[in-house]
Amino acid sequence: MMRYRTLISLAIALMTMQNISAQNSRQNTLKVLKNYADSLTILRHRLDSVKQENDSLQKELSDGRYYRLFAPTTYYRSGANKSLSLSPETGDEVTNAVDEAMMNVYLNRPDLVTNTESQLDQVGSVRDDVNQEVKQDVELVEQTVPVPDEPEVVPVGIVVTKPNFWKFKFDGFLQFMQNYVSNNWHKGGESNYSAVGAMTLEMNYNDKDRILFENKLEMKLGFQTSRSDTIHKVKANNDLLRFTSKLGLQAFRDSKKWYYSLQLLAFTQMAQGLKANDPFVYSDFFSPFDLNIGLGMEYRLNAFNGKLTGTLNFLPLAYNFRYVGRSDLFDANGMKGKHSLHELGAQFTGDIKWALTDHVTWKSRLYAYTSYKRALIEWENQIEFKVTKYISANLFLYPRFDDAAVRDVDHGYWQFMEYSSLGLSYSF
Repeated sequence: MMRYRTLISLAIALMTMQNISAQNSRQNTLKVLKNYADSLTILRHRLDSVKQENDSLQKELSDGRYYRLFAPTTYYRSGANKSLSLSPETGDEVTNAVDEAMMNVYLNRPDLVTNTESQLDQVGSVRDDVNQEVKQDVELVEQTVPVPDEPEVVPVGIVVTKPNFWKFKFDGFLQFMQNYVSNNWHKGGESNYSAVGAMTLEMNYNDKDRILFENKLEMKLGFQTSRSDTIHKVKANNDLLRFTSKLGLQAFRDSKKWYYSLQLLAFTQMAQGLKANDPFVYSDFFSPFDLNIGLGMEYRLNAFNGKLTGTLNFLPLAYNFRYVGRSDLFDANGMKGKHSLHELGAQFTGDIKWALTDHVTWKSRLYAYTSYKRALIEWENQIEFKVTKYISANLFLYPRFDDAAVRDVDHGYWQFMEYSSLGLSYSF
């Protein structure tokens, strides 16, 4: 408040000095104007000193509420309204002090008043955007990371290797088992406890474009001993030697499932097939031996996110060659007094592998051949229970139909073999 009083006192003193100067020398207008200018200069220096003493006063002096003290003397209605009204409107301290100072001028020196508020209203008010803060519209640019110095380029030798389209697989096990064989099983055998070993070798070619060439060699041999057998100390109860070779050519460019297929299938056994207390040999190496060549289409199965995989071969054109080296096995194999037999027919081969769980896998193979005179169907099922990486258990179920064999009184042309085993296994 003291600052306001000081400012107003300075203004009143200025006006008083103007009054004295005007009374003493009205005729010398130039002198009055000079004194007025000098007083303004003095006031300016005083205001500057006040600004230096207190920065906050600068903000107050720049306030537009003081403009009436320094503008040409004008009659404003606000001061008169506050003095003459019964219930005057009170403003802030600065406005009230300015109104009081202006009323002193109006009452003491009305001759200095040159304008009225009504005249100012006619001229117009100050533009609204004059007192607005000027803001810079600065566009910020994202700071860039300095570019590191690139090392000197060193020539690198590029080595291009030829892709290897061949894949090799091995699977084998050696297990003990409980075995059941029907009385009319075509290779003989006896139900008992025994041991079996198996090995599967695969060598497959896939150029990832159109050609498939797959080769698989399967060997399985099991032996048993039986107290009831007084003739044979050791007998083979599980015997298989089978080779499968397939050449596939992709049938459709946009499909990796259908292939034109040429399949070669050859199978026999490695040891003699015997029965307990029976000197007769029911099977032997190359007795019988079957060679089958088929031409047709192959469908590659892949379902359940790769858990069910396999191939289905439809071979409507098939040539089968059968050879029996032992003459006493001619009738049992439908040879009709000859060592060899040539047949034309149709063939179907299906091989699937289904990972039922992480530890249980079902492998199934269905083989069917017909010469339109005889029919042969073999359905091999192996359920593998993986105990550890090197220990597994197997359940093997093998129904078979062969109407070229001698018909059995109880089972007809159907034969069946089953065994379960537990032992060592290994694959890569």
